[in-house]
Amino acid sequence: MKQEEFEKILDDICATLTDEANSTAFQSAGQFEHRVREVVQEAIQSDTSITINFKPHPQAFPDIAIGRFGIEVKLTLNDTWRSVANSVLETNRIESVEKVYLVFGKMGGTPEVRWGDYEQSVIHVRTSHVPRFEVELFASRSLFELMGISYDDFRVLEMKDKMHHIRAYARSRLQKGERLWWLEDTPDADHTLPIQARLYTSMKSKEKNRLRAEAALLCPSIVKSGRTRNKYDDVVLYLLTYHGVICHQARDLFSAGSVANPKNDDAGGLHIERALKLIEDEMVEASLRMEDSLFVEYWGESVQPEQRICRWLEKADAVAKDWTPSDSLFLSR
Repeated sequence: MKQEEFEKILDDICATLTDEANSTAFQSAGQFEHRVREVVQEAIQSDTSITINFKPHPQAFPDIAIGRFGIEVKLTLNDTWRSVANSVLETNRIESVEKVYLVFGKMGGTPEVRWGDYEQSVIHVRTSHVPRFEVELFASRSLFELMGISYDDFRVLEMKDKMHHIRAYARSRLQKGERLWWLEDTPDADHTLPIQARLYTSMKSKEKNRLRAEAALLCPSIVKSGRTRNKYDDVVLYLLTYHGVICHQARDLFSAGSVANPKNDDAGGLHIERALKLIEDEMVEASLRMEDSLFVEYWGESVQPEQRICRWLEKADAVAKDWTPSDSLFLSR
């Protein structure tokens, strides 16, 4: 079957399904996908060389294989042509399929079923525990165009190479104050965000100190004046996006009296200075073990582990207004 012939079949399939949807809207993805299979089978029944599998692997991609063509089926009950799609990994790819199409049922508004070229419909990547494509019919530009690689070339890459393209794309879209949920570029530095979010206030002191040390190291802007707005934003985002830790009150990290002066000895001094003195050892340890990609992300530069504390002091001195961090911190180094 030629591509033009198959696309004419898609026209007929979508017209049939649109008529049915306007009579009785499809209510579930499973119901819709099954009906698509039935209509496809009816449309190609004259071609005895092709058999439609009605019991495919649950994660098979695409959903329906028709010889060298494939159909990925999507349904939404909303009035939109946009939906989260398959995993970037495509672990269960049906290798006999050379060309993939999208058949999309939109049940919101005026119910309608349309088809599109799958490659042209992929517009974005969503990241949770597994990166997934996001599709939209009639998109002006595809994700693969934005990444500068064709879908066929992308899909055969190893996952680490796919993530290289996805990270570059994701970083190009970051707005001010936003951070990626994942950073590492090498298989031996995999970052898995905990599925279960945790409250900072419920953690044990040792873990709090370790995370505060990492955050302080990456974010020297915390030494700015106490009147500076948003100086803890990067710290809070780091804990959330890298460790799945929620901190309701940023001052709990460095400014609260219970953190800066746990002995309550009224010794005076800046709270931030005293808080950092208490975690110097943890910051040194963090500087030696943390991934370089984090410093590139937060500092905008790569720094050798043994030089990170010195570089942190330079950065901190440059932004502190009421004191000079290098005069009182890490004096033994």
